[in-house]
Amino acid sequence: MKILMLCYEYPPIGGGGAKVVQGLSAELVRHGHQIDLVTMGYKNLPRHEKSDNLNIYRVKCLRLKANICTPVEMITYMVFALPLILKLCRNNKYHINHTHFIYPDGFLAYIINKLTNLPYVITAHGSDVPGYNPDRFKVLHILLTPIWRIITSRSEKLIMPSRSLNNLVKKVVPDVRTTIIPNGINLDKFSAGEKRENKILVVSRMFERKGVQYFIHALSGLNNDFIINIVGEGPYLNDLKKLAKDSQTKINFWGFLDNDSKELRELYESSKIFVFTSAAENFPVVLLEAMISGLAIITTNDTGCAEVVGSDSILVNPKDPSAIREALKRLIDNPDLCDRLGKFARKRAEKFFGWNTVTLKHIALYSQNRNNIKTVYSEEIISA
Repeated sequence: MKILMLCYEYPPIGGGGAKVVQGLSAELVRHGHQIDLVTMGYKNLPRHEKSDNLNIYRVKCLRLKANICTPVEMITYMVFALPLILKLCRNNKYHINHTHFIYPDGFLAYIINKLTNLPYVITAHGSDVPGYNPDRFKVLHILLTPIWRIITSRSEKLIMPSRSLNNLVKKVVPDVRTTIIPNGINLDKFSAGEKRENKILVVSRMFERKGVQYFIHALSGLNNDFIINIVGEGPYLNDLKKLAKDSQTKINFWGFLDNDSKELRELYESSKIFVFTSAAENFPVVLLEAMISGLAIITTNDTGCAEVVGSDSILVNPKDPSAIREALKRLIDNPDLCDRLGKFARKRAEKFFGWNTVTLKHIALYSQNRNNIKTVYSEEIISA
């Protein structure tokens, strides 16, 4: 199949959603499909890259930071991406458009569909769903919900990485067509080696809802010789550094590390415990990275996190430093349990979340919609 893929973030920019698009694209190409991917340009990244059957087109637009994108920057992306996408549709006969994020790419998918009848499916990633993380997105979601309803109702399917996000979507549009396909991971990205050091690792974007502050509070009064490493950037980082300083807790703040960097790989493969205590999540890729690395995981229940790790981790309530402290103490005092949970996590990732397993589900969905779609894709509409 020839697939158009839209996602405003693609490595080296963006977060977990960008990693998902990169992994899925590579695996689709491995299965013999052709991908044309449109994304944001950034600094000196090449405007066009081709590798095997993957074409990456980067749109020249406003983007100041690699890991954060503002609504204004998204608008500039949409404005300049639309002519490029129309040109691609004029020169190629795509079977389907797989779009990631209902905003801003879903808007582009809808416009392209209206102009060309090219059918689209959308993978939602969390922040693009009304009601997700209301502390940060409430006003934006209120303003965009009417458009959101139109975009989703026109899509062939909404792909939900988790049941929790699917339930949230159904609250907004009960009759929207959804299917659940989890995010995937390259099982060879990190190894679950036997050589471990007394290290606790946190990898996260630094927003208040990510709950890193509760982890830092939990360290107070915890007697241990573990080295604490926190990786990530974001607007809440300085507050976290101040909190760590005030609590007199020695923490190594690494800032942003490229996902393919030697430093990040060494941190994952040498640590024993991974902590991710976010208050609201869809399907965090960092948990998959921790699982394939064989780390014992502490994360939050009542979020998409619990769906990722299943029973192979320690679950705590969000925003509960005492529960985090008890979980840490349990793992630190029981190295055998720590080792056992890490091995269980790796096996779970291998069984459910390898890219080959996940990609086959996407291919089945593309084929299903290709056979059932009644509208006819028309090049003539845009070539006039």
